[in-house]
Amino acid sequence: MEIRVRTGDSLWYYSQLFNVPLILIETSNIGVDATRLQPGQIIQIPGYVRERYTIQAGDTFWTISRENNIPLDMLVVTNQDTDPAHIQIGQTIVLPKLVTEMIVDDITDYTYEKMREHIDELLSIYPFISNRSAGNSVMGKEIIELQIGAGPKEVHINGSFHANEWITTPVIMRFINQYALSVTNGLPIRELALLPLYTATQLSVVPMVNPDGVNLVIGGAEAAGQYSESVLTINQQSDDFSGWKANINGVDLNNQYPALWEVEAARKPTSPQPRDFPGFAPLTEPEAIAMANLAEERNFVRMNAFHTQGRVIFWGFEGLEPPYSSEVVNEYARTSGYEPIQYVDSYAGYKDWFIQEFRQPGFTVELGSGVNPLPIDQFDEIYEESLGIMLANLYL
Repeated sequence: MEIRVRTGDSLWYYSQLFNVPLILIETSNIGVDATRLQPGQIIQIPGYVRERYTIQAGDTFWTISRENNIPLDMLVVTNQDTDPAHIQIGQTIVLPKLVTEMIVDDITDYTYEKMREHIDELLSIYPFISNRSAGNSVMGKEIIELQIGAGPKEVHINGSFHANEWITTPVIMRFINQYALSVTNGLPIRELALLPLYTATQLSVVPMVNPDGVNLVIGGAEAAGQYSESVLTINQQSDDFSGWKANINGVDLNNQYPALWEVEAARKPTSPQPRDFPGFAPLTEPEAIAMANLAEERNFVRMNAFHTQGRVIFWGFEGLEPPYSSEVVNEYARTSGYEPIQYVDSYAGYKDWFIQEFRQPGFTVELGSGVNPLPIDQFDEIYEESLGIMLANLYL
């Protein structure tokens, strides 16, 4: 919510008035010099929205603030174009309202467009969440990275590398929403206060690595646009894309990384397929390249790739994982109930490459159990299992 600075105002005063931690106001207003606020300058107050109110008979700013449990000066600062001494019946003013409900509530058929709508709304209410484009998909959709937190430790989570594992995206989006609610409302998650973790850690998330593929699985060939004939050919003319894991080119993005890629290529399909084709060379697909570039540009001390299904956590690659990876995965297992598995006969994945290149802990987390795409009625259970892992990334 935007307000205009008055003479004598400060960010500290706003944090007291709106009962929002100062660090959240500061990180919602990057580039603002807190020591030199100017009258009329626009400041973002996180966690609030404007609610319209029509003046009734007998109303005064004082009675409105009392009846709505709003400090009088909060009402004044959000209605600076209104003279409190001369309000009239039928006149409209603004009530600042603290957001206490989830935005990411509709998680069925979670397309790229639905994710974008939720992201736009979250960014509007919680401007301390930042976003950037990590790259673009084959069809030109932005691969969006969200960042939340003000600390020096950087950790990363991603979802929907595989198209029919799209349930991982609303899991990540729901967590970002719950995190923002927690720090603005002062509410713990599982008895854990998140504000100290906000100041210590920066969480990076790419909720949907493979947006073209996700839309294809949910919307069918029509969602592929100019690629509709191609995907139908790859899918043997079937419009049932529920088994499709690849990107729109028929390349499995989690088989695209130069970490024993040759081993996978020798035993996988040699042409585009709904799943498992590693490409004609490593890092040919824009989505895979975007995720590699993201890791290379940043200093992630830990990476989690969310997949489905199996309720297991893969955490090793050729003995290159650091020793403390075992401590991390054991905490993940404790909080989720998932089984840690160090080595598996599968290579060329993002987790494998991350461990190989950076010698930092990397994990492939297989959420839920069943047949992909997992039914949406598993969402609540999957979310509660993965919540412990996402929280652990903040405090470990």
